[in-house]
Amino acid sequence: MKYIDVNWNHESIVYPIRLVSEIGADNFETRKLEFFSDGTVGFATGNQGSKTTLLGTDVVPSIEEINSDPLFVAKVITQREFDKLWEIHVVNGI
Repeated sequence: MKYIDVNWNHESIVYPIRLVSEIGADNFETRKLEFFSDGTVGFATGNQGSKTTLLGTDVVPSIEEINSDPLFVAKVITQREFDKLWEIHVVNGI
């Protein structure tokens, strides 16, 4: 598994400003958190989700490819960092 944390710089309240994803060996998302400017957090797995958050249907691009778009700032995070966010916003948030 790989884990990424992506900030999305835009002005819309409809779209998330931060996306945190767990990515499988096939480079598809297996779990995702979406953080919105109003403080809400959506989540998705292969069989459940919240709000409008869904797993991506395409292969997740590399960090370099994501960062080539000036609207995005992406970094690799650890499984521990991802799991801590998941616990706070999904396990304890439900």
